[in-house]
This record gives sequence, structure tokens and C-alpha cells, in this order.
Amino acid sequence: MSTTPEGSSTGQSSTPPKASLSWPTLSADVQNPDLFDFAIGGITITEARLETMDMSEGYLCNGKTILCRKEDAGKYKSLEDLNKAEVRVMVNPGGLNEKFARENLPSCTLVVFGKNEEIPSRVAEGEADVMITEITEAPWYVRNDSRLAAPLLDSPFTRGQIGILMRKGQDDLLKKVNSIIKEMKSGGKLKDLHDKYGLVYGY
Repeated sequence: MSTTPEGSSTGQSSTPPKASLSWPTLSADVQNPDLFDFAIGGITITEARLETMDMSEGYLCNGKTILCRKEDAGKYKSLEDLNKAEVRVMVNPGGLNEKFARENLPSCTLVVFGKNEEIPSRVAEGEADVMITEITEAPWYVRNDSRLAAPLLDSPFTRGQIGILMRKGQDDLLKKVNSIIKEMKSGGKLKDLHDKYGLVYGY
């Protein structure tokens, strides 16, 4: 998750300063104007978030799916296959991945691990059997680690959209961000980026 800190001049540099945040504190951090202007990177648009925060139009379609070791890809075809005590499901704390696992996989062995970016390699090395992730992220992990597979990529458990998060009251910023997203959609640039990185395009 990347953020643009308050007060940075995005007009003077193509690479604005960034801050690192965590999923468990995201809802509180977005209310602090000293931390950042907006957050981007795998943040799903939800009704709960829209109650206290603003989010842009969607720029990525997403949905919950899994990563597993390539040799185990045939084992997992449904939630029922995952919802077993012998299946170790690893998630990052405080986000929608953990929420999804707790609500839908009560019988699995749930392992909460602090660094989301390290979970794919932990699965590949056998420390867990499955990672709950998004269809926007899974292709990248598979492409960069030949030990992994995403067998349910074309049939995600949920469907939604990813947007850019900001605190309420930044109406001019929200309007500008939405304008850029609309332009990228209508001009074909957003689809080109999806095609380049093997992502599911839903617009």
C-alpha cells in the first residue's frame, strides 16, 4: 500500500514522496491530514469504507481467490475444499483477506502473518497451504514464482473493485483522480496496462 503524504508537490515530480501504512490502522490513519493525501494499492471499495472515507471510481476489478503450491492446484476447487482443519490458510492481519477467511473458512487452520508480501513465498516453502489473495495480485505472484499456482483465478469467490482511498472533504482531489481514471478508461490506457500485466479487465 502506497500513499502520497500531505503537502507533497505532485506537480513538480513524477515520483511523489510515499509513506508506508498497515491494514490494521488504515481506517484511523486516513483521518489524519498530516499522514497522506491518498492511499493506493489493493484497497477494495466497500460500503463500510465509504461511510467514513472517500474512494475513487474503480480502476481494477478484484475478487478473492487463492494461491497454493503448483503440485496442490488440483486439490482446491471450492470453499469446501479449503474449509478443513488440515488446510493451513495464511492471511495478513486486519484486512479483508482475514475477514473473508474468518467468515467463510471457520474450520480451516488459520495462520495470521504480519507481512502480506512474504506470504506467497511462505506458501511455496510449505509453511502454509493456501494464501487468500485477490485476482489482481495472484497473476503477479504466479508469474514471479514458478512454485505457485492460482487455480481459481477465473472463478473468484467474491467480486468487487479497487479504488483510491482518501479522507472525506478532499472534493477537488477526488474529482481530479476520478477524471484521470475516466480518461484512462476511455482512451484505452487502462486496458493496455491490464493486458500488459495479465490482469482481468472489467470495464
